[in-house]
Amino acid sequence: MSRSYRCRCGKPVFFDNTLCLACGATLGYLPDEGRVAALEAGPQPGTWTTSGRADVLKLCGNRHSPAGCNWLMYAANPKDLCIACRLNRTIPDVQDADNARYWGRIEGAKRRLTSQLIALGLPVRSKLHDDPERGLMFDFLRSPPKGPQVMTGHADGLITINVEEADDAKREQIRHAMREPYRTLLGHFRHEVGHYYWDRLVWNTRWLEPFRNLFGDERASYADALKRNYEQGPPADWAHSYISSYATMHPWEDWAETWAHYMHVVDTLATAMGFSLDPHNLEGHIEPFGPDALYAPDDPNATRFLELLNGWLEIVMVLNEMARSMGQPDFYPFVMCKPAVAKLQFVQMVVLDSRSNPEL
Repeated sequence: MSRSYRCRCGKPVFFDNTLCLACGATLGYLPDEGRVAALEAGPQPGTWTTSGRADVLKLCGNRHSPAGCNWLMYAANPKDLCIACRLNRTIPDVQDADNARYWGRIEGAKRRLTSQLIALGLPVRSKLHDDPERGLMFDFLRSPPKGPQVMTGHADGLITINVEEADDAKREQIRHAMREPYRTLLGHFRHEVGHYYWDRLVWNTRWLEPFRNLFGDERASYADALKRNYEQGPPADWAHSYISSYATMHPWEDWAETWAHYMHVVDTLATAMGFSLDPHNLEGHIEPFGPDALYAPDDPNATRFLELLNGWLEIVMVLNEMARSMGQPDFYPFVMCKPAVAKLQFVQMVVLDSRSNPEL
């Protein structure tokens, strides 16, 4: 999906904008179209219309909260919150100024995640409101002063995020202590939602045995794997087989890390191309991956996947150099190996398959 948007006046606007600063138009995001739209007052108070659509719309109920949600809904929808905000089960006490600030940042990352999931055609339904059996929901919690510490993680469709991850200084401290090259709110969301979609799209499906052959047997003890990881660290040669050191811990974590990187690649490359940053026009040179790196070189989408991946590597080379020119860390501080590429293609195959299987 492109992240390049324009107001009706022709000026650029951006994903989270609620107002065009050039012409003063009220803006809203249409999740079914993946675009930011300029709005006109609708036939009833509190309703809106937009060019190219006959339906009447309304604003998400979290528009004027610290969440600052700019998403739109059908006016006839009896619910007050958009699909992204309906995923919340617990939010922090926003009477606390820090919590309000953290929640606003968290919601911005979650909306970007949710918009991408919808654009990819993945099932996105609230466990709280729409699909108690197989839906998704979030708890955004803050550790009390004397503990216990809130741990970010996933269990049975519930993703818990420690809201203090929205504090840049605290998150950087954790990143440094954990020796991680990358740690962001959006990265957390993409990783944890990968666990959710493993349950939804891989477990007990035709993809389970291929997953085990490629990633390993997830029935291995997770507790033992966690203990071994924190006592011994990753294998010295992990970069020859995995997308990140954390992926070495357990097949579930390898999947979630690979899923997150697939989401990084697809969204960032689509954004770049939406702004006409075409990798084919760049002067940099990479050693492209070929069919021998793929999980399924005969898959109908294999050629397109290689174009996507190699285009990403061209873009990343330039973006990393630009970041260094500003004295910043690398934009994408990872190096891909052939086994990781095979796993990325596997993730894409599972994602594409989910579109054609309404039972998932």
